Amino acid sequence: MIAMMLMGLPLLAGAVRVFGYTATRGWLERHSSHAGQREPSPTDFDAAQRLAEVAGIAGRHGAITATCLRQSLLVYWLLRRRGFAPEFRIGVRRQGEVMDAHAWVELQGRALGQGELAHSPFT
Repeated sequence: MIAMMLMGLPLLAGAVRVFGYTATRGWLERHSSHAGQREPSPTDFDAAQRLAEVAGIAGRHGAITATCLRQSLLVYWLLRRRGFAPEFRIGVRRQGEVMDAHAWVELQGRALGQGELAHSPFT
């Protein structure tokens, strides 16, 4: 799993850089046609949680530093390919005068690979 993340994150980062977020997300959704066909079991949810955690590790320690957007897009795509219906979330929070954005994936309403989220998701 870590090897796949270490290879997938740079490819995804390049796609976002060249094609943009919207086109890259569209491609990922078109190439994950099994989405929404399965309900995750507790074991599946634990595996999804580990997948998000491994993406975070690979994003911090890989050949490139992959942002939460790229990590979340990869986790989102992999979960859709496994037949689940994850939700891709982007949120913001204010830290003093600075706006901070964050991306994450939710499965059955639970944020994957996140501690306490301080960001408010866009609706």
